[in-house]
Amino acid sequence: MYDVVVVGGGPSGATAAEDLVRSGHSVALLDRDGRIKPCGGAIPPRLMQDFHIEDAQLVAKVNTARMISPTGRHVDIPIENGFVGMVDRKDFDPFLRNRAVEAGAKLFTGTFLRIERGDEATQVVFRDKATGEERALPTKLIIGADGARSKVGRAEVPGGDKIPYVLAYHEIIKAPAKTAIYDPARCDVIYDGKISPDFYGWVFPHGDSASVGMGTEVASVDLKKATAELREMAGLTDCETLRREGAPIPLKPLDRWDNGLDVVLAGDAAGVVAPSSGEGIYYAMVGGRVAATACAATLVTGRVKNLKLARQLFMKEHKTVFRVLASMQNAYYRSDERRERFVSLCHDIDVQRLTFEAYMNKKLVKARPMAHLKIGLKNLAHLTRLVSVERT
Repeated sequence: MYDVVVVGGGPSGATAAEDLVRSGHSVALLDRDGRIKPCGGAIPPRLMQDFHIEDAQLVAKVNTARMISPTGRHVDIPIENGFVGMVDRKDFDPFLRNRAVEAGAKLFTGTFLRIERGDEATQVVFRDKATGEERALPTKLIIGADGARSKVGRAEVPGGDKIPYVLAYHEIIKAPAKTAIYDPARCDVIYDGKISPDFYGWVFPHGDSASVGMGTEVASVDLKKATAELREMAGLTDCETLRREGAPIPLKPLDRWDNGLDVVLAGDAAGVVAPSSGEGIYYAMVGGRVAATACAATLVTGRVKNLKLARQLFMKEHKTVFRVLASMQNAYYRSDERRERFVSLCHDIDVQRLTFEAYMNKKLVKARPMAHLKIGLKNLAHLTRLVSVERT
């Protein structure tokens, strides 16, 4: 009998498993294995501090972000007093799983099938990858950290089958040396309706490789064709393709994360990917941590209402940032004319500084109220077309 079975061994599930075993609980971690999520791989310094990630896990450090408009104009935003760390999920996820196992979690490899409840125990039933046979893990509580189309969430949590998402696709390529277009120390974010009509494309360096991809909610968009056009735009068409990956990326936290009995969701399963930016690794790991906290409280007190702590703790710290980012996406991603204005707004030094201070610290910066006021006025002026689009 395990205290908790964690379904899903990505950053969220692995973090939850490690936190729980370090707090003295017995944990089984069920992972499908062999799946690599499409991800730009960006992590902020705060993630490295909060979750004890050393530089050895980074494949690159980025010191500049380039925003590119539909007309090809761009603005380079230097990352002052910090950097964006880049990881490759094919290495980073196993590192986190191994760390959980070293702490004391028991790893099982297979596919989640269902949850069965009987008089004696609740069981997580899965198909063992090695034998193909069904196996069962008896447990007191379950964390569903099995992605945006969570089988656990759809089966157990009200609203778990209605999570909105974008479809993301990327290609990991063998990166060239620095060129006139590609810079191994710079992240490129492309706001262009030809690449994505409602989100963005990206070129993120990973040291010897790079992630080139895009996302969209529009089902008719050909993801591979759009990525091929993005590679051509970035001068990366002739680079060797190392692997291709696609998956749904949620963009709105669920209104409820638990079933009021024995299940709580975490990470993509709970919808905790930042709107506008699509940043997910940090929020996934925070989601795993608060799910572990909620389970630990439930196990100690016997009160299942403590499962609600996961969402409460997460939203208390990150609700405002998510709301602001969602407003930005709704305002600027709806047309190329709006995207052009968004890139123009990014020329502003106050926007640049506050954006990356918020990214580094994962909270809105309140130190300079006049800067916030100026940004609000400039934002309003752009949205109402009171100013012309700034040229580069």
